[in-house]
Amino acid sequence: MTRARALLATSAALMTGLLAVLVPTAAAGAAPAPAPIDYVALGDSYSSGVGTGTYRPDSGDCLRSDYAYPARWAATHSVGSFSFTACSGATTQDVHSKQLGTLSDRTDLVSVSAGGNDAGFSRTLSSCVFPASDAECDRAVATAIAYANNTLPGRLDGLYRDIKAKAPKATVIVMGYPRLFERDVCPLSFSLHKRDSLNRAADELAKVTAARARNAGLTFADPRQAFAGHGICGRDPWINQLNVADPVESYHPTIDGQTRGYLPTMNKATGTLVTS
Repeated sequence: MTRARALLATSAALMTGLLAVLVPTAAAGAAPAPAPIDYVALGDSYSSGVGTGTYRPDSGDCLRSDYAYPARWAATHSVGSFSFTACSGATTQDVHSKQLGTLSDRTDLVSVSAGGNDAGFSRTLSSCVFPASDAECDRAVATAIAYANNTLPGRLDGLYRDIKAKAPKATVIVMGYPRLFERDVCPLSFSLHKRDSLNRAADELAKVTAARARNAGLTFADPRQAFAGHGICGRDPWINQLNVADPVESYHPTIDGQTRGYLPTMNKATGTLVTS
């Protein structure tokens, strides 16, 4: 009996040791919780959420929406603080002078969209509306493209430099703009020639912005692929047509555009920065 008890004790000890190896304790096996992210969202109307039709009452003319991709990203990730300063109509200078105050060496993530208003894209679109001819539209687009290539790079360089100086530890996501139009038959919108011309301007702006972001060591997030097939004149548009009754909503992403176009683009750009 003594020998049997000894064998049983030895077997139990071996089993306990084996289980300790194969089944680690919860404390040893649990992954550490990700640190909350301090996130600052800068930019213009494409970041504030113009076009969604629903805005924060305290945002005034900046028209910030809880459906905008920065707000949706903050709501679905481990965020310690979220500063939402993007504002409708903002130029690079506006972002620089009015929106950088919440950046600090504690900021972990920054997103920013800027440049479209500098290049006068709203004015360019207005120049292409009927009864403007295709040639008149082409001239307006050429002016915007020239500005994007000759003047905008310096403005973007200055803005990106200041963002990095104020938030030296942050990952900075430079968000681009979608093409606005599809090439489907669309008799109540711009001519196909005008749509192609305006999309060419969007591509040129993306090229310039991407190059300046890379030069500054930042991440360029390009939403054009996510929006492909969902522009104005598409079967399932995520961008608002011209709205004469409420023109500020015109040519801006809808709720679907923000949540199904921009948000996945942001998620892809941030990658493994945080755990959802």
